[in-house]
Amino acid sequence: SQILQAHPNIDVLVNNAGVLHYGDIESVSESDFLTSMQVNTLAPYALIKAMLPSMQRRGYGRIVNVSSGWGSIDDGLTGPFAYAVSKASLNALTLSVSQGLPRNIKINAMCPGWVRTRMGGMGATRSPAKGAETIVWLVNIDERGPSGQFFRDRKVIPW
Repeated sequence: SQILQAHPNIDVLVNNAGVLHYGDIESVSESDFLTSMQVNTLAPYALIKAMLPSMQRRGYGRIVNVSSGWGSIDDGLTGPFAYAVSKASLNALTLSVSQGLPRNIKINAMCPGWVRTRMGGMGATRSPAKGAETIVWLVNIDERGPSGQFFRDRKVIPW
C-alpha cells in the first residue's frame, strides 16, 4: 500500500528476488525451506495481489516473474530442493494468475540463465544485461503478446 500511495500508476512489476539454499529434503532446514518459499513465491504473490487492482483499473499491466530452469517440472526440478520447489511454485502462480487476466494485462515467467550476480557468482556464463534481455522484451510486449508462458532467451520453454 505504501508503494501504491507513492506511485499509484505502476504498469510494470518485475519479481526478481531470490534466495538459494543448497541441499536436498534431508539437509535443508525447515527454516531455509520456508525462507525460500517466502522470498521466491509468497513475496511475488503478495506484490501481484497488491499491484493487480491498479493495473486492472487502468487497463494495462505487465508482470514478469524471474524464475529458473531449475523450477521446470518438465526438466525434473533438477536444482537444489528448496529453490526448485519454490521456483516451480512461482511458475504455477504465473500460469494460474494468467488464466483470469484480461488481454491487456500480461503475466509471464522467465529464466535468465546463469547470471553473474551475488547468487550466480562470478563464474556464471551470462552478464546481468544478457540475463535481463528477456525481461525487457516481456515488459514491452503489446496486447497480442503472450501471457501465462515460461521463457528463456525470448523462446517458450516447458513448465
